[in-house]
Amino acid sequence: MKYKNYYKILGLKNDKVTDEEIKLAYRKLAKKYHPDINGGDESITEKFKEVNEAYQILGDTESRKKYDRVYFAYKFKDGFSVSSAKDRLNTENGFGELFSMVFGKKEAEPVVRTNLDKNSYPQVGDNMESEIEISLEEAFFGSEKKIAYKTEEGSLKTVALTIPRGIQNGEKIRLQGLGKMGKNGGQNGDFYIKVNILKNERFHLEGSDLVLELPISPWEAALGTTLEVSNIDSNIYITVPKCSVSGDRLRVAKSGYIKKDGSRGDLLLEIKMMIPKHLTEDEEALFKELSRVSKYSPRKI
Repeated sequence: MKYKNYYKILGLKNDKVTDEEIKLAYRKLAKKYHPDINGGDESITEKFKEVNEAYQILGDTESRKKYDRVYFAYKFKDGFSVSSAKDRLNTENGFGELFSMVFGKKEAEPVVRTNLDKNSYPQVGDNMESEIEISLEEAFFGSEKKIAYKTEEGSLKTVALTIPRGIQNGEKIRLQGLGKMGKNGGQNGDFYIKVNILKNERFHLEGSDLVLELPISPWEAALGTTLEVSNIDSNIYITVPKCSVSGDRLRVAKSGYIKKDGSRGDLLLEIKMMIPKHLTEDEEALFKELSRVSKYSPRKI
C-alpha cells in the first residue's frame, strides 16, 4: 500500500494552508467529481472517494494535527510503500491510527450519504418560476420585456427578458443562474418564465397557423369575389370562390405564424356570411325575386 499525500489530493501545498483553504479546495473538487454530475463514471467516482477521504483527515483539526506530525516527522514521498515504513511507525503510540492516516484505508470505503454528509456537498440551488403575458404581435416579431421578482433576501429585482421571435404559447424562457442560491459552493438554480400569449381581437393561433375570420356578404358568397385582407405583417389579396358558405376555410400557404427556424405556418381564412340587419327596399325586392326564381332549399321535407 502506498502513502497518500492528502494535501496533494486536494490540490494544496503541504504547508501554510488554512482550514478555510482546505474547505474551499474540497468543495471545488467535490463539485467537480460528484457522481451525480459525472454520470456514474467509475474512475470519477473513485476520485470523488479519494477527495472525501482526504477531507475527512485534513478537514478535522485534531486528525490533521496527527497526520501532520507523522508527515513532517518522516518526510514521506509519493509512492513510499507500507513495508518500508512499518518499523519506523511502530515506535509511535497509536500505530494503527497513524498508519491508516498516512497510508489510507486498505480498501476504499463507500461514501455514506448521511444528512450531515449531504449538507457538506455542493448543492445546486432550487429553480424559480414566474409568468408573463405578451401580445400576439410581441410574440410574432419578438420583443424586449422587463420582469420584476422577489429575491431570497426579500428585495425586488428587475431583469431584462428577451422574447424570441416565434415563441409558442406556454413556452418557458430559461434565465440561467438567476434562481435560488446554491449551497456549499454549488451553482445557483435557474429562473423560468412561462410566456402566455394574450387573445387577439382578430387572430387566434392553431399551432403555427394563424386563423382569421373573414366576413362576407351573401352575394359575395354566391358570386365569388376578390378581397384585400390585412394580415399580421402585410396586406394580401385573396379570392373567395363562388358558392362559399359559412365555415369554409381558405388557406394561404406560408403566411401564418412564424416559427423559430424562420419558416411560417399558413393563414386560414374562415368564411362567415353576414346578413344585413336592415335591408333597403331594393335589397328586399331583390331577395324576394331571388327567392321566387331559386330552386335551392336547404330544408329536408
